[in-house]
Amino acid sequence: LRMLQVKLIITGDDFGYCPRRNQGIVDCFLAGAVSNVSLLVNGSAAADAAKLARRYNIPIGLHANLSEGSPVCEVLRTNSSLLNQDGFFHGKMGFRTALSKGLLKMSEVKQELKAQVELFCELTGHLPPHMDGHQHVHVLPEVRNVFAEVLEEYGIKYTRVPIEPGLHNCDWIPPSLMDFYLGVEEDSFNTVDVFTKHGIRWADIYIGLSTMGRNMSVSSIQSAIDSAVLQLPARAPQSGTVTIELMVHPGYPSVPPVGGCGEGPDDFSQSWERLHELQTLMKPELQSHYKSRNIQLCSFKDL
Repeated sequence: LRMLQVKLIITGDDFGYCPRRNQGIVDCFLAGAVSNVSLLVNGSAAADAAKLARRYNIPIGLHANLSEGSPVCEVLRTNSSLLNQDGFFHGKMGFRTALSKGLLKMSEVKQELKAQVELFCELTGHLPPHMDGHQHVHVLPEVRNVFAEVLEEYGIKYTRVPIEPGLHNCDWIPPSLMDFYLGVEEDSFNTVDVFTKHGIRWADIYIGLSTMGRNMSVSSIQSAIDSAVLQLPARAPQSGTVTIELMVHPGYPSVPPVGGCGEGPDDFSQSWERLHELQTLMKPELQSHYKSRNIQLCSFKDL
């Protein structure tokens, strides 16, 4: 590798989901295994998460959630296009289906996103330096435009665009999941111009889909970083600095009924894969790999 200065933002998503997720993310941060976190303000342990971030000086941004649990905007909790018959958000795939059928009101999407930014400010005492979407809802058609407007209105500079180099070569990802990822990738390509037009920025490289859960290992992270840096177009490192965001979901598995965003914890949060991510990220050989590659851990507010 050219001796580029690589700035690596390791973002622990779903901070605030439950006390055990919070604890896992804090343990990772203190061990130098996570350098940034993304808060679910409608998570059942969001207030606790904000306190922990303040106590340990953890850089924190907003994980905007339109797909899981309950809205934070009071008005939208009763009668809104964002809710299913049970009175909760439509879910990861349900949200996409409702959107494709034209059933979601973008004015309500905007109202909820703004309410989440406001609640983030209440909980943390500051605006989020970065804001991304839970289950990648922020790059979906129509939503992307509203999302960009909200970021621009509040002066939030950074987001995430989940286009992962080398994703197509990951033959260990099961076809159904790969279909979802390729959908996320296509939506992301179509989002680039919208975010650019609104002056929003993101890391040069995104990694995280190929290294999630059971697929996370020291070598999968190392090779994802190395191949991403090697594939960088020659134009990018004019400055000699490349930024990478690695999306991770470490934690101690949720134990029902504690956790979630209003509906209790989902399978993803209860899975052993959360602990596997935590243990992998903390491995000393990963930390020494960063040093040997001139990789500096940081957060969006350091860029």
